[in-house]
Amino acid sequence: MEQINKNKLFFAACISLVVTSMTFAIRAGILTQLGVDFEINNKELGYINSMAFLGFPLAMLIGGLLYNALGPKKLLITAFVCHLLGLVLTIYAGGFWTLIISTFFIGFANGSVEAACNPMIADMYTNNRTAMLNKFHVWFPGGLVIGSLVSKFMTDAGLGWQLQIATMLIPTLIYGFLVFTQKFPKSENIESNTSENIKALGNPLFLFMIVCMTLTATSEFIPQQWVETILGSSGASPMLVLALVTGIMALGRFFAGPIVHKLNPIGVLFMSAIITASAIYFMSISEGGMIYVAAALFALGVCYFWPTMIGFTSEYTSKTGALGMSLMGGAGMFATSIWNPIIGSRLDTEKANALSTGLVGELADIEAGRAVLGFMVYFPLALVVLFGILFVMRKKIEEQRINSAPTEAA
Repeated sequence: MEQINKNKLFFAACISLVVTSMTFAIRAGILTQLGVDFEINNKELGYINSMAFLGFPLAMLIGGLLYNALGPKKLLITAFVCHLLGLVLTIYAGGFWTLIISTFFIGFANGSVEAACNPMIADMYTNNRTAMLNKFHVWFPGGLVIGSLVSKFMTDAGLGWQLQIATMLIPTLIYGFLVFTQKFPKSENIESNTSENIKALGNPLFLFMIVCMTLTATSEFIPQQWVETILGSSGASPMLVLALVTGIMALGRFFAGPIVHKLNPIGVLFMSAIITASAIYFMSISEGGMIYVAAALFALGVCYFWPTMIGFTSEYTSKTGALGMSLMGGAGMFATSIWNPIIGSRLDTEKANALSTGLVGELADIEAGRAVLGFMVYFPLALVVLFGILFVMRKKIEEQRINSAPTEAA
């Protein structure tokens, strides 16, 4: 790896993740506009959203299986091509089905980014995997901040959703240039035998964590993806809520190293589940300015979920290699793709219930949003139990962890 410029590769990975997260933020910001322009209801919007979350795990499954054969460079080229296709097709979308197809391409690109970058970073920074994966994943909330502010200001300025989508072409071209001009490393510090990876998937700890990942991802992404629709009439600016949440998440992940070393990944996950459950409940009963306080607590709760789950997989079930990391992320996104239309449908149902009780306009929207958030509390509550079990058994589980050395600088 002496001839490999790790800093430039890490930077390229971060920019590709910025594009990934901007697709989430800007889509959340234009969801209402899409519904109006194409006469699409919340359930149909949920299906469109679900395509991003369905393309993601499919790309991670394929990328995880082929990582050892193709390497990270070819997977990132795939991501670049699919991002370009998805963004251009979205700009020229004509209705429900074209949005379904374009959103799937974007989801596939996003999954390809994760499938390529997670094992590449674990391999390059093998002595400090969870901390460096947290530092990489700073740019998911970082990109969400950028995307949510772009969406808010462009919407306020009366600029169409097509222009908002077009802004993402700029970072896409930047990371594409970096990918094509850099030399990438061969796997040296992760299990690169695919048959061994597949055998290791039967590890009970890995299977347990797959179940947990479906709950951590749903707890994190569903409230963020539906923030405008759920909180639009609550007295708080949905895009400012999203920017606040993601800004705090970025800071939390950037300084994750000392926290991970102090509590270890199991302690971090257990603490995160408790805070997230409290925050979503708080959000469901808050009004006006207090929603920002609840959102800040939510950000502290979910910020370590995704990268720590991926880092946990690479450290505690290391034999699963790139495939294990990809399947872990894929399971989270697949679960989110299933829950997206369900949440959209539930939102429609709760609004109908609110209207039937005599509430009208924004009051009905607020009541429906609170009901949906109240339902969402059950996901992190289940995690409190599951991660609590891991915490009790942590001494035994630590025996499966690969050796970890002091923090390695980026």
